[in-house]
Amino acid sequence: VQLQASGGGLVQAGGSLRLSCIASARTSHRFVMGWFRQNPGKEREFVAAYKWDGGMTYYADSVKGRFTISRDNAKNTVYLQMNNLKPEDTAVYYCAADSRLLLSSIRDDSQYDYWGQGTQVTVSS
Repeated sequence: VQLQASGGGLVQAGGSLRLSCIASARTSHRFVMGWFRQNPGKEREFVAAYKWDGGMTYYADSVKGRFTISRDNAKNTVYLQMNNLKPEDTAVYYCAADSRLLLSSIRDDSQYDYWGQGTQVTVSS
């Protein structure tokens, strides 16, 4: 599975962006697709995840209530709608996927097998 992330950019604090992650192959009901972010010199941080089977969503506390992860089955695409962006949301955002992920590991980036290239999100104050 190849993943293609897009949608990053420069936005002022309080603004919105929508990231997209397109999968090259149809994802089965077993798939989990997630978004992570990383700044230079820091560890990659979990942002949100979507479990294809049942449509369960998971969020980091830092983005809960501001970010929404959703999917479009027909387009094999997962979106991350980011509202009320803050300067601390600035990072390179990566999408990831895995077909065998346990829910207990959904926030663990080392458990994801497939990764897209990053897309830069910069939030100015």
